Amino acid sequence: MLFALEKIALRLYMAGFKLATALLPFRWPQVFHGANSSHDLLAHIAAQQHSGLLLVSDAALSKLGVLAPIQAELERLYIPYQLFDQITPDPTNAQIEAGYQALLAANASALLAVGGGSVMDAAKLIGARAKNNRPVLNMSGLLRVWRGMLPVYAIPTTAGTGSEVTIAAVVSDPANKRKLPLIDVRLLPKAAALDASLMAGLPPAITASTGMDALTHAIEAFLSKNATRATDQQALAAAKAIFQYLPRAYQNGADLEARQQMAEAAHLAGKAFTVAGVGYVHAIAHQLGAYYHLPHGLANAIVMPTVLQFSEPKARRKMALLAKHCQLAGAEATEQEAAQALIIAIRTLNQDFCIASTIAELKPGDIQAIAKAALKEARFTYAVPRYLNQQSAVQLIRQLLPAATTV
Repeated sequence: MLFALEKIALRLYMAGFKLATALLPFRWPQVFHGANSSHDLLAHIAAQQHSGLLLVSDAALSKLGVLAPIQAELERLYIPYQLFDQITPDPTNAQIEAGYQALLAANASALLAVGGGSVMDAAKLIGARAKNNRPVLNMSGLLRVWRGMLPVYAIPTTAGTGSEVTIAAVVSDPANKRKLPLIDVRLLPKAAALDASLMAGLPPAITASTGMDALTHAIEAFLSKNATRATDQQALAAAKAIFQYLPRAYQNGADLEARQQMAEAAHLAGKAFTVAGVGYVHAIAHQLGAYYHLPHGLANAIVMPTVLQFSEPKARRKMALLAKHCQLAGAEATEQEAAQALIIAIRTLNQDFCIASTIAELKPGDIQAIAKAALKEARFTYAVPRYLNQQSAVQLIRQLLPAATTV
């Protein structure tokens, strides 16, 4: 009875949340598209005449030489910059503080993120830290980045997170096994470049996990109760492109058409979930990342079929629409058949990409706490099609245990 009343209250709350979201002043970034569009972005940055840039990236990209052409072009354009490449997956508060100190030392007034979602999140967090003069952990939650952030420009090197067009950034708090989102319209970058030429050398495993992250964004945005006509169109287009082009990009990293299509799809999915939100796949995956350092895209890929199977009774119509739009089911298929075809297609992609269906690191003793934290994250944030309670969340997460594990 209490859970039924809570669901009614949450539905009413999320209806108000949807109305409030429609009133938010989204200032979408200017976007440059296509191979070598990163140079167009750098020319745009030069015209802004910033005192200097903090170039935020990770050590792996530095070693692979991905940053070399960006740095050469910055120098050619006489843009003063300082490289900060200490970002790792799931950036921590300590890394953000180190980046903030590097920003001060460089006297930089803007940031350029070159990398995946963690790098782009870190640049946003450093920019917010500088503007608000308080630790980013104190800004977690909704609309708490009161003074905005320094200008951030983004060049994604993976086609996954869509962070170049989202109002969110996630910081890890390892001491408390937490990943905390900051959600604020002030976290939108100023401009971005979707440049497939920088993604050609991405290894197949990372191509797969980041691509599945983008697919999760598209699907959860489409199934959200806060979806709009515009986000539905974006999510449908993104999902269709991902089902078509992600296998190609996985099989042949040098396929620039597939790479560019994936970059565009991740971008569309990012815009869709920025407005419509995500759901329990993300809520659970964030906890798995906090507990076991499981890469976010990989966690999403593993969790998604199980959450969709739980959601299917309340999301069947839209799951069927999505499946038919993506040509995963024929026009003659029933809604239930088409919805199941979507789940089967995702499981098949995971198998093709050598992504496990369970989580080897998952410990039975952690499940209650993981479920509680996931429910807390989702409760007033995600307009999910079907609500979990603690008992059903625990049962769902237990399905992700390896078969030999004793519960």
